[in-house]
Amino acid sequence: MMDVAATQLSTSEKTQLAKASIGGVILFSRNFESIEQIKALITSIRSVKPALLIAVDHEGGRVQRFKEGFTHLPAMAKLGDVYDRDPDLALEQATACGYVLAHELLSIGVDFSFTPVLDVDYSQSSVIGDRAFHSNPKTITALAGALIGGMHQAGMKCVGKHFPGHGFVAADSHLDLPIDERSMTELMSDMLPFKELAYQGLDAVMPAHVIYPQVDENPAGFSKKWIKQILREQLGFSGVVFSDDLSMQGAFFIKDINDRVRVSLDSGCDMVLICNHPEMVTEVIDQDWGLNEKLQSMQGNREYKSDKISYLQHLEAIKNLL
Repeated sequence: MMDVAATQLSTSEKTQLAKASIGGVILFSRNFESIEQIKALITSIRSVKPALLIAVDHEGGRVQRFKEGFTHLPAMAKLGDVYDRDPDLALEQATACGYVLAHELLSIGVDFSFTPVLDVDYSQSSVIGDRAFHSNPKTITALAGALIGGMHQAGMKCVGKHFPGHGFVAADSHLDLPIDERSMTELMSDMLPFKELAYQGLDAVMPAHVIYPQVDENPAGFSKKWIKQILREQLGFSGVVFSDDLSMQGAFFIKDINDRVRVSLDSGCDMVLICNHPEMVTEVIDQDWGLNEKLQSMQGNREYKSDKISYLQHLEAIKNLL
């Protein structure tokens, strides 16, 4: 999965998107000027290769790439605050947030969002912070499950991140390679939302660029033990695994980008992301990385028909959060 530089495709990007190795595009704020413009960009991407998956980081709070014309959803920690006072109301609002998020993205042609964040809030990670629902894994499971339910109602798949948990470490994996020294026993509570939601509609997972040395010497996204043995075999997850961005500092554990892609795929990732570094995409794009039919399951409802009444009802349910 690659990104594109601006609000329209360049000639070179059209050539790249047509390559067999490219299976998707992730969009960023720089790609957005207006709803009509982003719809035109998505149409142009699909005109090159209709099967391309189109995704975006659209969580709410400080991580929401498209603003004008979209509901600016709250940070998920707000739902956690409501849950502490009124669990039933919080679950209703989480469902509504998921529906509104999915409805607005599907209506412009986006397949899925990289959400929800399933990390536990330990009040020490600046990169996670209020992106996390709560400090209690059971509360995270309940709220994320409701959000996923709302997304599914609208016809959108979800991606839980960052397995097995990024909330405990203070370092930002965009800038560093965090190390979490906890034991497997201690990490089990962080993994609870992934374990429970694996059987409750979790479509995809994104591993963390974090090393957990008491479990494995490799970061989770480059670890057969974490992805194949623990996530797949022990937790029973059967969906899609996306790498986190392989251009992040946390991925420089492996220096060469070709090796980074190879190890990530061999470790169990179904699709790898390379963002903000077109020169890295150029290095790997002509390699034969094989095809993964599992990725087709992540297509959103491409024949999406707006259910205005349901949308307005869900919007009403979250108006006091906005």
